[in-house]
Amino acid sequence: MDTIKVGIIQQSNCADVENNKQKLAKNIRDVASRGAQLIVLQELHNSLYFCQTESTEKFDLAESIPGPSTEFYGKLAAELGVVIVTSLFECRAKGLYHNTAVVFDSDGSIAGKYRKMHIPDDPAYYEKFYFTPGDIGFRPIKTSLGTLGVQVCWDQWYPEGARLMALRGADILIYPTAIGWESSDTPEEKSRQLEAWQTVQRGHAVANGLPVITVNRSGHEPDPSGMTNGISFWGHSFIAGPQGEFLAHFGEAEENAVIEVSLKRSETVRQWWPFLRDRRIDEYSEITKRFID
Repeated sequence: MDTIKVGIIQQSNCADVENNKQKLAKNIRDVASRGAQLIVLQELHNSLYFCQTESTEKFDLAESIPGPSTEFYGKLAAELGVVIVTSLFECRAKGLYHNTAVVFDSDGSIAGKYRKMHIPDDPAYYEKFYFTPGDIGFRPIKTSLGTLGVQVCWDQWYPEGARLMALRGADILIYPTAIGWESSDTPEEKSRQLEAWQTVQRGHAVANGLPVITVNRSGHEPDPSGMTNGISFWGHSFIAGPQGEFLAHFGEAEENAVIEVSLKRSETVRQWWPFLRDRRIDEYSEITKRFID
């Protein structure tokens, strides 16, 4: 396909999982009614972002894949004839959990999944307590619309994953995300964080000659422990073209949008800027080392 109409859903969540799913279903139907063919949801969209604290009770949110949520979103994909990129808390086995993106094709089938590879462990983002690093690798997922290079949130800071997705034939890079500010951050620090987040992902678009789709959550979520003032998720979901240009850019509030994205343009840009041709693959062996002393 030369172009795809992409639906982005940036929403806030509450503590009621069923409420969040029904809200998402309404928003999915909204963008589908406006012509969206590919719909991308934010990270861990079924619930609040539970990783602000470490609590074994939160493992009750996890479910198997296939499971109830894959049935729910698969039915929506089939009903509307759209491809949906979801982000779920996967229970792979007792005591073994992943942060997993699941992609549904337009017939409702599971086209593939990706388990988050880079797992953060920062104040209010205690993901290492919950998630085992992914073991599927950086493998794009083939759908009826094209091949999707899906990763999740913290992965978006690492150029290696984006490159490997591109080298394996991804047509688009996609990042479901949950990132925000702590209340003690100054306005200047907030601006630096947001600009760094946008810049590194736009760099993936430029370096690989591919569009990038990033969908973040919005709204304030309190810290259940009361140790911090919670996270204000900054929204600012966006789509960048293969030269890093903004094709769409949200603000902080909840929003749905449908944006047309050219896949044909990637070929043209790669002909102008043949970065893949000029890579010195004979000199990159040390990239697999932790650090070079």
